[in-house]
Amino acid sequence: MKKLIQLLIYLALTVMLGGMLFFGAKAYNQAILYEDTTTELVSYQDAGQQASLQLEKFAKSLLGDLYTDELKMKLDIVREKQEVAMIHAQKYTFYFMCLLAAVLFTYFFVSLRVFTLFGSIAAMITLVLGLITPILMVTIHKEVEYLGDIVLSFESKGVIGSIVKLFESGDMVVAMVILLFSVVVPVLKVLSLLVVSLLMESRFAHGLIRFFKMIGKWSMVDVFVVAVFLVYLTANKGDISRAEVEMGLYFFLAYVIVSMLVSLSADRMLYKLKG
Repeated sequence: MKKLIQLLIYLALTVMLGGMLFFGAKAYNQAILYEDTTTELVSYQDAGQQASLQLEKFAKSLLGDLYTDELKMKLDIVREKQEVAMIHAQKYTFYFMCLLAAVLFTYFFVSLRVFTLFGSIAAMITLVLGLITPILMVTIHKEVEYLGDIVLSFESKGVIGSIVKLFESGDMVVAMVILLFSVVVPVLKVLSLLVVSLLMESRFAHGLIRFFKMIGKWSMVDVFVVAVFLVYLTANKGDISRAEVEMGLYFFLAYVIVSMLVSLSADRMLYKLKG
């Protein structure tokens, strides 16, 4: 009977991880759609397009219902798609976080080894989504007389995309720091947890204990780096008037919390094994 219950728990954990992959992929796709529709809307806010909009408004005021404002209709459709994409992205992210919380809750029902194994997989899924999903949308705009609100610059940034852009722009030091502490160290930390949970009784696993503890010392650095990263991206390099947090930030912050909990579990597991 006990083995049957354990088997059902393992099956439930596997299903929850599959659900995380499903909803995570959905949230990512909707976040990208939101980014694309926002980019399209912003493209209509340069000086030329704003001039066209003002002319169309003038024509509409003169001709009334005889004039069809096709551009406005198109913009309304794009805005509706943008709204729907954001709602869906938030919904799927919420479902993902619920499943993630359910995985963490199994700590009270499974062994430390099983929790560390499944928790590591959940942390890796969350980390990947945090790295590839946009985390910040920055808009620089200015009010211009007769034309209205003109967008001077617009960017939607994710961790990986921002690192690539920093390398391309020559900001090597910032790029290397973000790459090291937001990508390399987190990936190594999760992989070490995964390997230790799978091979904890082997000599190789014992050799990883020292490395695991060393990595554990950096458990809060990724939080600090993301905070610095956001400040860097929103630094006043012009008239930045809006910085919108996107779904990727929530995934990355969730990863930080999960990795710390799984690290504590692995530490307890290794301590008991050593004892």
